[in-house]
Amino acid sequence: MAAAVAASPAQSRKTETYTDNKRRDDVRGLNIAAGRAVAAAARTSLGPRGMDKMISSSSSGGGDQAAHEAVIITNDGATILSCMPLLQPAARMLADLFRSQDAAAGDGTTTVVVLAGSLLHRAQSLLSAGAHPTAAADALHLLAARAVGILHGMAIPVELSDRDALVKSASTALNSKVVSQYSTLLSPLAVDAALAVVDPAHPYLLDLRDIRVVKKLGGTVDDTELIRGLVLDKKASHVAGGPTRIGDAKIAVIQFQVSPPKTDIEHSVVVSDYAQMDRILREERNYILGMVKKFKASGCNVLLIQKSILRDSVTDLSLHYLAKAKIMVVKDVERDEIEFITKTLNCMPIASIEHLRVDKLGHAHLVEEISVGDGNNNKIVKITGIKNMGRTATVLVRGSNQMVIDEAQRSLHDAFCVIRCLVNKRFLIGGAPEIEMSMQLAAWAKELRGMESYCVREFAEALEVIPYTLAENAGLDPISIVTELRNRHAKGEKNAGINVRKGRITNILEENVVQPLLVSTSAITLACECVRMILKIDDIVTVR
Repeated sequence: MAAAVAASPAQSRKTETYTDNKRRDDVRGLNIAAGRAVAAAARTSLGPRGMDKMISSSSSGGGDQAAHEAVIITNDGATILSCMPLLQPAARMLADLFRSQDAAAGDGTTTVVVLAGSLLHRAQSLLSAGAHPTAAADALHLLAARAVGILHGMAIPVELSDRDALVKSASTALNSKVVSQYSTLLSPLAVDAALAVVDPAHPYLLDLRDIRVVKKLGGTVDDTELIRGLVLDKKASHVAGGPTRIGDAKIAVIQFQVSPPKTDIEHSVVVSDYAQMDRILREERNYILGMVKKFKASGCNVLLIQKSILRDSVTDLSLHYLAKAKIMVVKDVERDEIEFITKTLNCMPIASIEHLRVDKLGHAHLVEEISVGDGNNNKIVKITGIKNMGRTATVLVRGSNQMVIDEAQRSLHDAFCVIRCLVNKRFLIGGAPEIEMSMQLAAWAKELRGMESYCVREFAEALEVIPYTLAENAGLDPISIVTELRNRHAKGEKNAGINVRKGRITNILEENVVQPLLVSTSAITLACECVRMILKIDDIVTVR
């Protein structure tokens, strides 16, 4: 009896242990606060009436301050978040989140970050109420799978032959940009460029590397055009009166230098008399002249020369002989442009003069140097009428200043990505899908039991942040708008959404406001995955 009494205090000490969870709660709360701060910074840029951000980045170094300072004006979530110098690890996770959305869908980068911020806010409420982080994370996994099913139920199938539907979806992506007033021009242009590069052999694949955007200062965005051919942001060589316009062109893309060769190792050659100097110059002339004769014999009359880092790709002497042979020269073509150029011209790059053959040349109806603005630097080389042209497209973007041109390029990229989404998954979605998901998930939560039901209901309400923010950024009363939106969806009007121009709830499909299904499914899946990861972190270990 005495032994049993003596054992009971020891047994109670083993079972009644105290665990300090304060540090874990502090770390988790710090991560949630950092994620919400990033989402709050991007939230005001959401939607067609979202605010723009002015991003000023200054580089270290002396000299004029203006020369070392770059200014970007944009409301593109991907650009804003990519420029943020984030230090906190959880905040960087939200930056990686927008990159994942950009890679998967190309659009909806602001949406996915705002959605993740709202889910983090609700998760913090659940944790404060005593819910375990693992239970909340598991509920998020269930919610994501169910939400994707709801979105598929709302989706409308679309075919690539339906050009109007594609233009509507591209226009929806452009309407939230700085250049939204030019959406009627840029949307059809983006659709035509994207469809031009879709290969019938791979109908569900669209490689955006086959679309090249050339930016040129001057004019306005209205002057932006889709070029049925190739545009090089270079000038033709004018040395010795070389030609700047060639009809029935035979084009060679060369990766070697039309200049005297150099030795493999560095050393000095001492010339002691004029006879030796004259012999060296004569040999150089004969060497270059022999190369020019081979170009002429192959029928080549346009040379595109890759930029060289070893020595000058051309010399004044070689340009003189090429001009005499009536061969147009475009020099200093960048290495990373060679693949696109050869694919467009349906030719092969030539690495040596010995490999120059007629079957490696490209053929075009016209190659000419044209001026696209004032000044000597605003000249481009335009190649049109390409024979057996590859599946590529070139867009020439114009603008009154560099900031407008850069924003137009970013907007076109989003429009291209929207078309890519529709090529991969040919479904559109309209209305306010977040409200529909929120209502259906709240109804589904009533069928669940225990902590899952409570967590799913809480996270379902978090999805309403998207229409709430859209109304808030448009200057409307968000509470009354979201309340009316829920009532309309409860009556079965699945396509009801916020019309920010009219300031009321309308049928969004009739307003031609649609977006690809892949954008919405990717946003909800990635946001839930990121929040689950943050919830499961209970400590930060610093390793030096």
